This record gives sequence, C-alpha cells and structure tokens, in this order.
Amino acid sequence: MLIGVPKEIKNHEYRVGMTPTAVRELIHHGHNVIVETNAGSGIGLDDQAYEAVGATVLGSAAEIFEKADMIVKVKEPQPGECKMLREGQILFTYLHLAPDPEQTRMLVESGCIAIAYETVTDRKGGLPLLAPMSEVAGRMSIQAGANCLEKAHGGAGVLLGGVPGVAPAEVVIIGGGVVGTNAAMMAFGLGAHVTVLDRSIDRLRELDSEFGNQLNTIYSTVHALEEYVLNADLVVGAVLVPGAAAPKLVSAEMIKSMRPGSVIVDVAIDQGGCFETSHATTHAEPTYVVDDVVHYCVANMPGGVAHTSTFALNNATLPFTTALADKGYAQALLDDPHFLEGLNVHAGNVTYKAVADDLGYAYQPAKEALG
Repeated sequence: MLIGVPKEIKNHEYRVGMTPTAVRELIHHGHNVIVETNAGSGIGLDDQAYEAVGATVLGSAAEIFEKADMIVKVKEPQPGECKMLREGQILFTYLHLAPDPEQTRMLVESGCIAIAYETVTDRKGGLPLLAPMSEVAGRMSIQAGANCLEKAHGGAGVLLGGVPGVAPAEVVIIGGGVVGTNAAMMAFGLGAHVTVLDRSIDRLRELDSEFGNQLNTIYSTVHALEEYVLNADLVVGAVLVPGAAAPKLVSAEMIKSMRPGSVIVDVAIDQGGCFETSHATTHAEPTYVVDDVVHYCVANMPGGVAHTSTFALNNATLPFTTALADKGYAQALLDDPHFLEGLNVHAGNVTYKAVADDLGYAYQPAKEALG
C-alpha cells in the first residue's frame, strides 16, 4: 500500500501523522510511504530523517493526496484537504464529525473511507487512540487554566496552590474519565483544592481509591453542577460521549453567575463543547471573555506540545495503521469489531450512529457497509 503523510495545516498544529520510526515499520512490512516536505519540521523531524528510513519526500499536499492509497493525519481534514480526497481513498485521522456538518458533508461527497481515531474502542470499553491525547489535554488544561487565572490574562489573579496563609484555588472538573483524571493529577500537583463531578458511581469510587480523601468526588446532578461551578476559580469541561456532540452541561446563566475573573477550560470543544458559551478558539487566540469569565477553548490543545503529543499518538496508532496497510481496510476492520467502531464514513454513507443521529443522515451500520 502507498501511504501518504501530509503536513498539518490547522492553526499552530505542529504534530505529524507518522514519525520516522512509524514510517520505518510500515516500510519493513513491505509498504511505501510518501511524506510532504517539512511535515515534521515543527517538532525537529526534518525531511532527511524520513528519507533515511526509506520514505519519499514530495513537495506538496496535492501530490500526497493524488498518489496515496491511504492518508494518515492528526487533525480533521480542512476544507481544502477534503476537496483533494477521492473515492475509495482511506483517511485515518481524528475526525470529530458530530459538531462539524461541513466536514461530514465533504467526506460523504468525496466517496472516501474515513476512519476516526476517536471512535476506535478496546475490549475494556476504552478509546485507545483518543486516550493519549486525552492524557495530554487533561494535563494541559490545568497549565492553561493556571495561566488564564493570572491578572494579565484576564483572570482574578489567583494562584492555584495558594501560599501559606492564603487558600488554594477551587478547581472543579466535570467528568472523571481520562481527561478528568489527568487534570486532577496536575491540579493536585500544584496544590489546588479539587472536585470531580461524574455520573458514574463506579468511576467516583475508582478516583477516591486513587487519590484518597483529598479529592472531593461528587455525583453530578444539575444542583451539584450549579453549586460547585458557581464557587470555582477554574472549571475544566472533560465530558465525552464517544462520537457524539458533547452535552451542554453548563448554561449561559450559570456562566453569568460565576465569579468575575474565573476561568473555564473546555476540553470537550472538539466535540462542540460542554459549556453553552463555548466556541472553538486557536493557539494564536486561545481565549475570550463572556460575562467576566475567561474561556479557553482551543480545539487542538495537544498541538501546543506537539513533540510529546506526536510520539504518544504514534505509539497508539501504529498497530492500527499497520493492520490497514497489511490487510486492506475492509479485512482489518472486519477482523476487529473494536477497530470497526472507527469507521465513520464509507463510500458516501455515514456509518457511525451518533454522527448520523446528530447531523440527520441515514445510518448504515459499518459491517453492512463492508458487505
């Protein structure tokens, strides 16, 4: 199979779909890899590093999309990239289709086979290709929130850990999954007082066992959300409904009632965000203010630490990329029901139910689409 790796073009996105190590593995399996020039330069992976392991470096994304049987990326294809996709071509990347009707329409019209990292599952019900970036985003959410709390960045001038004689900040994390757990760990490390809200008693028990009684674990209800959000200095939105648009758990009225200078970090923004006042921002302009509350809603947070994120992502995606190349996409997906969950669009049909339901498409089950 001929595998193509284009340079990412989203704002301040320096990650790359495949590292030279991953490329070498695919070439070892008998495949060919073409890489757009400077695709990895943002994290110190120059063209020579790719050529040294056997890749061919090409001068433009257009050449990559024209030639490759499979495109391996990090972020969802931008409109110009969607236009270059063709019928039968495999696209393997993060998609986040539910809050993005335009991208979904273009993928459907292209006739491509679009497999989303974020909906591939595992035997334990986890999301193995989303987890590495969730770990990164969870940890980054506290760094970003601490920065936004500084007065110069619009915050209330609160230090997360406080100092002797001054209380630490109140950090509230909505969702106790991978993002929430990593956010809690970082917030603890900085000395904040941390509350996690979740609707799974089992997950709250696990968090209590992991962190001890220093962590405040609360069953999430409308009343609990209101009580804790309104008294928070920093709120991290860490909820996820796999493949579907994130629920709007914090209303505009609640935002209006928060303390001036408080901060929200909406990690769920890739799936539309879990705060009613959220809209996607970029690393170039990461924040905005609504009712004196600082909103940090960067849609590709892990891109800010692109070196760490790229290698963490490649560790997770490489076995799946290899399976697609070795077996062909249909056999690779049919052999693994968890991998099959990643198929979102196939030859003009939407094959992931949450996306079809959210965007009003007819749903074709993935197994049926593959015949």
